[in-house]
Amino acid sequence: MTSETPRKDAVHEAVATGIPTALADLGALVRIPSIAWPAFDQTQLQRSAEAVAALAEATGVFDRVEVKRSRIPGTEELGQPAVLATRAARDGRPTVLLYAHHDVQPTGDDALWETPPFEPTVRDGRLYGRGAADDKAGVMVHIAALRALREVVGDDLSLGVALFIEGEEEYGSRSFGQFLADNADALRSDVIVVADSGNWDATTPALTVSLRGNTRFTLTVRTLDHASHSGMFGGAVPDALLATVKLLATLWDDDGAVAVEGLVERDAQTPEYAEATLRGEAGLPEGVQTIGRGSILGRIWNKPSITVTGIDATSVAAASNTLAPEISVVVSARVAPGQRAEEAYAALETHLRAHAPFGAQLTFSDVDFGDAFLVDTSGWAVGLARTALAEGYGVEPVDIGVGGSIPFIADLVEQFPDAQILVTGIEDPHTRAHSPNESLHLDTFRRAVLSEALLLQLLDARTN
Repeated sequence: MTSETPRKDAVHEAVATGIPTALADLGALVRIPSIAWPAFDQTQLQRSAEAVAALAEATGVFDRVEVKRSRIPGTEELGQPAVLATRAARDGRPTVLLYAHHDVQPTGDDALWETPPFEPTVRDGRLYGRGAADDKAGVMVHIAALRALREVVGDDLSLGVALFIEGEEEYGSRSFGQFLADNADALRSDVIVVADSGNWDATTPALTVSLRGNTRFTLTVRTLDHASHSGMFGGAVPDALLATVKLLATLWDDDGAVAVEGLVERDAQTPEYAEATLRGEAGLPEGVQTIGRGSILGRIWNKPSITVTGIDATSVAAASNTLAPEISVVVSARVAPGQRAEEAYAALETHLRAHAPFGAQLTFSDVDFGDAFLVDTSGWAVGLARTALAEGYGVEPVDIGVGGSIPFIADLVEQFPDAQILVTGIEDPHTRAHSPNESLHLDTFRRAVLSEALLLQLLDARTN
């Protein structure tokens, strides 16, 4: 870089030059089946963490790069391997914490994938594979942006940087809070960038300013001591599936809106969003009606929702003429911003116990909480982020809410209350995160890397 070349232009050039390598590295990460759930090969998590650590080391940015674990509170068990890389700030510059996660969701039914889930495949301008977007692309946005910044600034880099790449986000971040406490000094920062959200669409960037919370639990419904013949006793004895169906139906009204007393809604304006757009992005066929009331984005961003995500019952292949004694279901509820997840769970448990039909016996287990989050947009870092996103994408960014949850953000706020939090991402409405055929829009990835590199350059030029 010559003295006449604006540093910003040099960042553009460095990012453009580095994108092919970044995509190749992303493909290598996608090939590692880093699923944190115990039923899967846990050595792949260590392999994935080591691969990320090697990428961080090779940037030349960090003073220290480690693969670390923390204990899961209340147990002697260690959480999954995370990568922690740090460099100290110099000359009065701020410190930025860059977060993403290297673990991925299970693939589900492989037959539903058009190409193998752990074989990165490019078609129609998108990279397909499990984790190609959520969230190994987030990992590589950080790495590629740091590479570009290092290339432009060289040894003059004064920005403090902490890179935290978690290994169990998809499995509940069980050791996350403890990891923050164990490494508080290394992670303490002025600005936190969480690269695990999405954009308005593939060409319009967004800052996520609200997230719903969540509570998840297993409900077991029991009506019999043992299975009984459905012909001999059916019509007089309630089976567990009948009780479960009737009980679950009380959670919603006839419009599909949540009908649980004590679950609250947030009153906030939302942008225009057409039903036709919803149908295209969600895969809702013509003739199938939407559920709930009010604006579509209001239903997704600001109101609670309840989904039954799993059920243990006799399979169709093993069906017999038997009254089932016990049924278990997993209930996942999204909680509106402004309500604590524990309060929402208490409302759900109270409702279910009050509506149990036929005196069915209910058991609640595996309860998990994640609080909602509202971003404070008044800080100076938000302005820098919007400037960087506008230049990186060539389109002014929008503020969005997200119906999904990132529960660990509440932990970040609790541990580092003075840090400004920026929630960004590389997903678009057609990413299909968590679903078969997950994919990354390649132009969005390029723009996301450029935007973050520009943000880091702006932070490196700022004095506290």
